[in-house]
Amino acid sequence: MATATKKASKIRLQPLGERIVVQRDESESTTAGGIVLPDSAKDKPARGTVVAIGTGKQLDDGSRAPSQLTNGDRVLFSSYAGETVEIDDVEYLLMREDDVLAVIG
Repeated sequence: MATATKKASKIRLQPLGERIVVQRDESESTTAGGIVLPDSAKDKPARGTVVAIGTGKQLDDGSRAPSQLTNGDRVLFSSYAGETVEIDDVEYLLMREDDVLAVIG
């Protein structure tokens, strides 16, 4: 009997213009006091890692401004920023570069 195997995904997410793709950090599962939190009580963290960058913001003269971010940057962003995209059971956020509040050094 033949069995089906799941192929590795070849999907690549490339943002356009001034958009970036961020992989959100995992939320904490326990509090500082040691209380285990259920999934429904966890807040989604407003920090993550940049995994893809668009071509940059288009200026009035038609040229592109280079991005201030690079792949691998750890960033803080607004809680309601971006659109959630799920690829192969991994959640990503597609957002504008302007939604990033700070880079974590």
